[in-house]
Amino acid sequence: MKIIDHVEKQDQTIDFSKVTACGECCTGCSKKLAGECPGCLEADGVVPEWAGSGRCKIHTCARDHGVQFCSLCKEFPCSRIPDLIPWNPDIIPYLMYMRDEYKRYNP
Repeated sequence: MKIIDHVEKQDQTIDFSKVTACGECCTGCSKKLAGECPGCLEADGVVPEWAGSGRCKIHTCARDHGVQFCSLCKEFPCSRIPDLIPWNPDIIPYLMYMRDEYKRYNP
C-alpha cells in the first residue's frame, strides 16, 4: 500500500508527517523555517511559545491515545477539544476535514 503524505488544500500542501496534534501543519511555517520554533512533533510537544513552560496538553493527549492528531483518535470528537484549542472556534469541523483527507489518501 502506498502512503501519500501530501494533499493539496486551498493552494497549500498538507504534509501529514508534519501535522501536529491540534491539526496545524509546520510545513512552510516562518517560525519553523527561521529556527525560532523546533516544532511540536520534533520537540515532543515542548514548544514554549505555544505550551508555556511545559508540554502541550493537546500533544500529550494525542500521544497518550496513540495518534498523531486529535481527529485520528477513536474518542474524537471529545469534550476536551474546545478547551484545549480555544483559538479556533471551528476546530471540530477542521479536524474532521483533516481526518477525512488523511483517510482518503491513507486507506
